[in-house]
Amino acid sequence: MATALSEEELDNEDYYSLLNVRREASCEELKAAYRRLCMLYHPDKHRDPELKSQAERLFNLVHQAYEVLSDPQTRAIYDIYGKRGLEMEGWEVVERRRTPAEIREEFERLQREREERRLQQRTNPKGTISVGIDATDLFDRYEEEYEDVSGSGFPQIEINKMHISQSIEAPLTASDTAILSGSLSTQNGNGGGSINFALRRVTSAKGWGELEFGAGDLQGPLFGLKLFRNLTPRCFVTTHCALQFSSRGIRPGLTTVLARNLDKNTVGYLQWRWGVQSAMNTSIVRDTKTSHFTVALQLGIPHSFALISYQHKFQDDDQTRVKGSLKAGFFGTVVEYGAERKISRHSVLGAAVSIGVPQGVSLKIKLNRASQTYFFPVHLTDQLLPSAVFYATVGPLVVYFALHRLVIRPYLRAQKEKELEKQRESTATDILQKKQEAEAAVRLMQESVRRIIEAEESRMGLSSGLIIVNAWYGKFVNDKSKKSEKVKVIDVTVPLQCLVKDSKLILTEASKAGLPGFYDPCVGEEKNLKVLYQFRGVLHQVMALDSEALRIPKQSHRIDTDG
Repeated sequence: MATALSEEELDNEDYYSLLNVRREASCEELKAAYRRLCMLYHPDKHRDPELKSQAERLFNLVHQAYEVLSDPQTRAIYDIYGKRGLEMEGWEVVERRRTPAEIREEFERLQREREERRLQQRTNPKGTISVGIDATDLFDRYEEEYEDVSGSGFPQIEINKMHISQSIEAPLTASDTAILSGSLSTQNGNGGGSINFALRRVTSAKGWGELEFGAGDLQGPLFGLKLFRNLTPRCFVTTHCALQFSSRGIRPGLTTVLARNLDKNTVGYLQWRWGVQSAMNTSIVRDTKTSHFTVALQLGIPHSFALISYQHKFQDDDQTRVKGSLKAGFFGTVVEYGAERKISRHSVLGAAVSIGVPQGVSLKIKLNRASQTYFFPVHLTDQLLPSAVFYATVGPLVVYFALHRLVIRPYLRAQKEKELEKQRESTATDILQKKQEAEAAVRLMQESVRRIIEAEESRMGLSSGLIIVNAWYGKFVNDKSKKSEKVKVIDVTVPLQCLVKDSKLILTEASKAGLPGFYDPCVGEEKNLKVLYQFRGVLHQVMALDSEALRIPKQSHRIDTDG
């Protein structure tokens, strides 16, 4: 599977990989790695003008890496922000005596200042489109003697309601935000709309307040006030009071929510609502990496109910979630189950079946695309018909898997190929430069490699020591189903042999493209390192992932030649 590289990964040198040290490397480890590479690349060791020039360039790069990592302050900045952080305007004002944690706070402050300068260019659009569909004619039709209308042999599927809402946020200052929202609704031929304007101010790190003004054609003007406040590090309160003006007079409303973190993953809520629909509600929500659990109880007019729901989160690339809930109250009982799955980078598709008494059977389809939500509730029947439950459950699954195999997967594959092609084009110059640097490094390593091989062979006889026979780095195609894909590898035998010391080769947990003599032969694609080596006269072989730590020799790498 191809993996897209971030812009930072393409632009920044990986200093740790260049020196072949761990990110937690001590000063002694850094110094030892630096001295070894200096001996390899020192310009004075090469008489040929071309090799001398190449050695000088690589020597300067190694020196730059060591200077950054050997200084605690610049190393802290590099660890957090990479090479761009070192070039960020304003870091020179950071006191040299500060700890890495203090430097991180200072840089976050500088970043916030840069963000504030771009506030006017930002909005946060959110929208919802809901289309209600009446498909009861599919399962609950009239008797044949009533079907005297032409074309009545086909089920009638109607759109009986629609709702559209949209909002945008416009930051005015670092603490003030203006919010504009509007909505349109229609149901069975009757409709209306409303528009709201809100101004939110962050008063402190513990709270904020919001003033709201609204108007609509179905109801009169609306004035509201929202307040949020952290009472303690584990407890907060939210209050919303509103005045709704209508032809029947002024309708006041008040909602207060008190919440407390019961533990790291659990929050308890107490809610009191007074107004047109007064109620008291208490709920407990537990959210972990693998599950989401909710239990709630409400006493109110006209609705009182008890709710329990559970959602399981699968740890896969598609972020699959399966959920179920039971809700019972004065209105009846509703059982709901469903699932949702990520179908692209910014899109999540979900479906749920709702079975209730007296509500009947409904299928709810939801698509989240970035900050936009598309919701399609399909009412199938007013009765509890097994056929409606079966088709509501099986139908979406069959359609999804068919679309995923025939449409979604090919589309995503094509999109990924386009992104990879664009990435290759945009980084072609950088990759060419890296390739030239790697080839120059290999030429500079030849003499050192010859000496290392001689030393390894003379340790305890000609059959002793660690000798790299062959090594390749890049994309390997071992799956027969991917025969059409091209193998993209480079020979890294010399660079690896150059890293051998005392019959050992140790590679840290980082991308190997940054090692001396390496470069990325297939940008954005999965890479491996394959090594065939000889230790004490016996052949060994190992295949390692790009960012996987590697230590050789190992007994498990030994090639069995008994057969």
